[in-house]
Amino acid sequence: MIIVDDVLVSNDILDKQFVCDLTQCKGGCCVEGDAGAPLTKDELAEVHTAFEEIKAEMSPEALAEVKKNGTHTRDDDFTYVTPVINEGICVYGYYDDKGIVKCLIEKANREGRLSFKKPISCHLFPILYTKNETAEFINYQPRKKLCAPACKLGEKLQVPVYQFLKEPLIRKFGEEWFNALEHIDKEMRE
Repeated sequence: MIIVDDVLVSNDILDKQFVCDLTQCKGGCCVEGDAGAPLTKDELAEVHTAFEEIKAEMSPEALAEVKKNGTHTRDDDFTYVTPVINEGICVYGYYDDKGIVKCLIEKANREGRLSFKKPISCHLFPILYTKNETAEFINYQPRKKLCAPACKLGEKLQVPVYQFLKEPLIRKFGEEWFNALEHIDKEMRE
């Protein structure tokens, strides 16, 4: 572990390589898991606003789940999460014409209809962010089978996890923080 401005960072974030390969995993991170995507308290209003913008594009099953449980639910491990359909796909997910699961919130953001990109937990994946009373942590935790193609592609292209996830890391911690992480990585490699 290293520390960057009071954030504990797993060495794997610097040492391992990763590049998403959606053609292989088909966006399975939006489907597999114990719960929906973790949400921060600050994201709850953003998700509600996003729902209002994208509800016409959501599947009938997704709309029924939101009607039943709301735009977010409570989970013992993460506090707030996105709802899922039958313990599977996130209600904000959809299948594109190639069978890849993508995010309706992110789609609306790309189209200029929302300023909110998507939950930070989704944007950071496979980095998991946790915070307790004393510290913040980020750990690299790819799903063994699902993310195997991304790990392989990352190794082939020699892209460290933190470089692949530069945009969400800056979104979460700021550009100065990211530059400090990059500087530490360069120093450790010399």
